[in-house]
Amino acid sequence: MGQTFSEKILGKRAGQKVKAGDIVVVSPDRILSHDNTAAIINEFRKLGISQVRDPEKLVIVLDHVVPASSEKYAQNHKIIREFVREQRVRNFFDINHGICHQVLSEHGLAAPGTIVIGADSHTTTYGAFGAFSVGVGRSEVASVWATDELWLRVPETIKINLEGQLPPWVYAKDIILKIIGDQGADKANYQAVEFSGPGAKALSLASRMVLCNMAAEMGAKNAYFHPDKKVFDFFQELGISDYEVVTSDEDAQYSEVINLNLDKLEPQVACPHTVDNVRPVSEVEGLPFHQALIGTCTNGRLEDLEVAAQILRGKKVHPQVRVLIIPASQKELLKALEKGLIKIFNESGCVVINPGCGPCLGAHQGVLAPGEVALSTANRNFRGRMGSRDSFIYLASPATVAASAIEGRIKDPRKCLL
Repeated sequence: MGQTFSEKILGKRAGQKVKAGDIVVVSPDRILSHDNTAAIINEFRKLGISQVRDPEKLVIVLDHVVPASSEKYAQNHKIIREFVREQRVRNFFDINHGICHQVLSEHGLAAPGTIVIGADSHTTTYGAFGAFSVGVGRSEVASVWATDELWLRVPETIKINLEGQLPPWVYAKDIILKIIGDQGADKANYQAVEFSGPGAKALSLASRMVLCNMAAEMGAKNAYFHPDKKVFDFFQELGISDYEVVTSDEDAQYSEVINLNLDKLEPQVACPHTVDNVRPVSEVEGLPFHQALIGTCTNGRLEDLEVAAQILRGKKVHPQVRVLIIPASQKELLKALEKGLIKIFNESGCVVINPGCGPCLGAHQGVLAPGEVALSTANRNFRGRMGSRDSFIYLASPATVAASAIEGRIKDPRKCLL
């Protein structure tokens, strides 16, 4: 019997053949943390160890509250910078780079066949490149800093076949919202999710990152796309060739196979206060809101900004709506500048914010007041996520958010064709 990607890569690293349910001990290739590194440092110090076992593996990105919005956050950043110098951490990205998942990806630090662990639930993002990537807790990261080892349970795998072709104005965000809405937020608890089929192959790398990122919202331990020419070309442009592709066998055993036809998929919206409370846009169209957010690690890349700019070009956002644009990284911001997208956003009345997590985690740069409603391209909409627990967050694609920002109410972006 064949093996899934997760079984093969974890077994290879453990030096033994494994099956789903087995416990293995592996050494990761990358260990990611962000602003929470200060808390991880505290846990690391409690171990009584002064030196990280392999500082070359650490990737630390300041992104959650950048620049620091208070003395508390500034102190945390100071602690992290001092630790980076002390431990000689080479892969350190200060406040001028962007969101950790985008920064790590664009620097080629999650190549096919690598194992990435991160102190962030959306570490699942790197499955878009054929990596095994999993989010873990802060204390686990501190332990791996000290030992260079982590135990993992080999996950069962759910295979999701994407058939057909996306209609105009329907995007990757709509695919994953449809899947989560149909299957539930706990569907893949401690399971891997493998995206397959012709619809998966047709997706850009940026779109694959959307699906893998939000697989965490259905409980997935990790998510995965089979690497192909798009992935190989990406790493070739970075001058990276030292990696080994790992793929699922054709006769691999899956816990479940789910088929989704994209041909008739329509724009989706996740309604408060859970990401699996998903409805077609037609069922929530006309609902007014106060703030729009286009960006985050889910939908802040160039292809997302291009879609939004295409809709906003030559138009003004509704006077009762605040629109925040947050590129996922400085590199994506520069691409948008070169293409004239930032000019379009400014002329339409949007506020462009420096790359980072911004209001997504409810810490700064656009938090919501009680009773306010937001329409966002982010990945979570639970109570208090963007500020007040008495606010309301709807999630949608950049196209839906941009079209709605002009209207001042949730709008079907397909009507932009009319």
